[in-house]
Amino acid sequence: MPGGAALPAELQRALDEAPCGLLRTDAQGTILRVNLTFCRWVGYEREELLGRKLQDLLTVGARIFHLTHLAPLMQMQGSVSEVKLEIVPRSGSAIPMVLNAQRHETPQGAYSELALFVARDRDKYERELLAARSRLEQLLAEGRKRQDEDRERAQIAEQMVGIVSHDLRNPLQTIQMGVLLLTRGGVSPHQLNVLGRVSRAAERSHRLIADLLDFTQARLGRGIAVHPAPIALHQAIADALDELGQAFPGRELVHEAEGEGECAADPDRIAQLLGNLVGNAMAYGQADAPVRVRSVIGPRAFELSVHNRGAPIPPSLQAHLFEPLVRGTAASGATRSVGLGLFIVGEIAKAHGGRVAVTSSEEQGTTFTASFPRGS
Repeated sequence: MPGGAALPAELQRALDEAPCGLLRTDAQGTILRVNLTFCRWVGYEREELLGRKLQDLLTVGARIFHLTHLAPLMQMQGSVSEVKLEIVPRSGSAIPMVLNAQRHETPQGAYSELALFVARDRDKYERELLAARSRLEQLLAEGRKRQDEDRERAQIAEQMVGIVSHDLRNPLQTIQMGVLLLTRGGVSPHQLNVLGRVSRAAERSHRLIADLLDFTQARLGRGIAVHPAPIALHQAIADALDELGQAFPGRELVHEAEGEGECAADPDRIAQLLGNLVGNAMAYGQADAPVRVRSVIGPRAFELSVHNRGAPIPPSLQAHLFEPLVRGTAASGATRSVGLGLFIVGEIAKAHGGRVAVTSSEEQGTTFTASFPRGS
């Protein structure tokens, strides 16, 4: 018989005083034995529980769980461990309990031995864990939403920069054309000097707008457009330096050429890259020392390097020099830039399949080197 005979008094007392609830049920869940610990927890006398089904003490949710999971598991594998259920005591306030159960088969029928432990602390911890997880998921969702909004605002701002920059080119070209026409007429040396200043200011504005447009294109994922063509590299560099020399009167520019042959590159972009590197060298280099430009043609690659003397770039800054809005050293006044020149240099090099690097020290000075595949 699953219920079994009466136990010796000493054994029954030991079971009644066990620090856990102990029950025996038949295959249908009817309570056959129960110790006093469980009785005290649920507020019923032993006689009130004997003959009742354990399922009757469960909450609705626990009863569904018992029907759909616990009972089938007991039938299939004969035991369960650390299953949490909620028991409804006489007082009505559900008590979370952890259940361990073992099923036994006998000639008289099947029965199960159950051990239950009150798990209020565990239940509280699990509820706090779920609340923390829910809060974390909410914070992550809010963070992703803010990131999307920030990204959208940044794209709108970059598009605005691109649109304004594009529209500013036309009035600037009109100014430059007007200056050119005025210089052809009869003007005094003073007026010629003023027109020269206007022309140089317009040219600087034009370069800044070009950098802003390239920056916008690069940031919006389109990259900098290049149109490679065969070029005589050394002559192209010499021509570009001749124009740059006029923009930096009083400064010495030295060109050194090595190697021969044609290279495949976009001549306008190479001139832009060189202009940015030379402008950077003029802004941050030692004023009384020459800026040296080397163009080197190798069997499969070609290089452009620009060297200047002056205060070295801190090593901690060198790794970030080709990011937008980063300056090599502190500068002020006319030499101050928005920090896009080296970013554009890096993007032009990447658009050609090349790269750009920098070395800087007190003894050797600062050298920017752009390397490119030579192409056909």
